Amino acid sequence: MPTALWIAHVEVTDPEAYGKYATLAGPAIAAHGGVFLARGGRYVQLEGKDRPRNVVARFPSLEAGVACYNSAEYQAALAHAKGASIRDLMVLEEAETPA
Repeated sequence: MPTALWIAHVEVTDPEAYGKYATLAGPAIAAHGGVFLARGGRYVQLEGKDRPRNVVARFPSLEAGVACYNSAEYQAALAHAKGASIRDLMVLEEAETPA
């Protein structure tokens, strides 16, 4: 089963509230097997809408990423991000690499 990437592009509008989200979201993501690959680091926007915070996490599967998002723990964290950010979020199945 291929792994999946959770990709978020975020514009933070309320840093204090968003900080509460980030504090709670990390453990919720880890509890579902998510591992951060990029979290707010340097980037170059080449096309499309620029959002200054970008996050990529790898999950064991697409289903694990979606289950994380729908979990009570993540939804509790997400309550702090709503109204504190403008976000685009997706979970994308990774291409399998040939052996």
